[in-house]
Amino acid sequence: MSTGVRGCLKCMLMVGVSVWLSSCGGDKGCPTGPPAGPGPAGFITMCAGTYQIGSPADEPGRFGDETQHWIRFTRGFLMGQTEVTQGEWESVMGSNPSGRAGPSRPVEKVSWLDAVAYCNARSSVEGLTPAYTINGSDVTWDRKANGYRLPTESEWEVACRAGSGEAFTNGPITQTECSPLDPNLDRVGWYCGNADHQTHDVKGKDANGWGLYDMHGNVWEWCWDWYNSTYPQGTQGDPVEDPAGPGSGSRRVVRGGSWSLCAKLCRSADRGFLTPGVRAGNGGFRLARTAD
Repeated sequence: MSTGVRGCLKCMLMVGVSVWLSSCGGDKGCPTGPPAGPGPAGFITMCAGTYQIGSPADEPGRFGDETQHWIRFTRGFLMGQTEVTQGEWESVMGSNPSGRAGPSRPVEKVSWLDAVAYCNARSSVEGLTPAYTINGSDVTWDRKANGYRLPTESEWEVACRAGSGEAFTNGPITQTECSPLDPNLDRVGWYCGNADHQTHDVKGKDANGWGLYDMHGNVWEWCWDWYNSTYPQGTQGDPVEDPAGPGSGSRRVVRGGSWSLCAKLCRSADRGFLTPGVRAGNGGFRLARTAD
């Protein structure tokens, strides 16, 4: 099993500055800064625009695959306020794979392939066009579809940061391991320093500035992208449009850290990766949709 959990003290189990620059005038309902506001129940609408992601070279706990670069979203997107819960999963899929049961806890022990199957199944239940064509382990994404999907890595980081240029959405990182507690992370996320070796109900910590919960910690969150250790180097004047990772690979990106991991692996810019068939006890996901 291949994982992207980079070594840190007591972390045995299993991107940078986000700056909003351009107006969202081209996106229906967007104000002059993100987010656009509430979307459908349980979702927040994020604006199109230009952002910088990745981490500065002096950020404590950073890794070499977090190079700062510029991206541009040509369309807005919807981001789930919480990780998909066990109750939500069971209502669609009919069973619950999680090892730490609780209807309001995030679902875990779900692979990347399980997650995209859930996206399609929930889309069908709600009368939306499924975003994915799934043929065994071969999955293609119809970007025009209005159904549920996994966020791209770039979408995830922009939503996590909520305009913050610090390591966490609410401030810098001061403690990189499990102990002592990092005071900023303690307010917004469950990690090895405060989680007591388990997941917790969603919305148990403070939301970020855009109304999203548990972007740091609780469970790893699958993203669409195949992992690549080198980002495309978009500049402020020539940002990369709608990045979605390389066309192929062996490991999918996971973001946000988890209840079992140390503070530096819960930073906004940290990039984890797992093989898409892995069902980890600290791994779940969050839904996204392309805005109409």
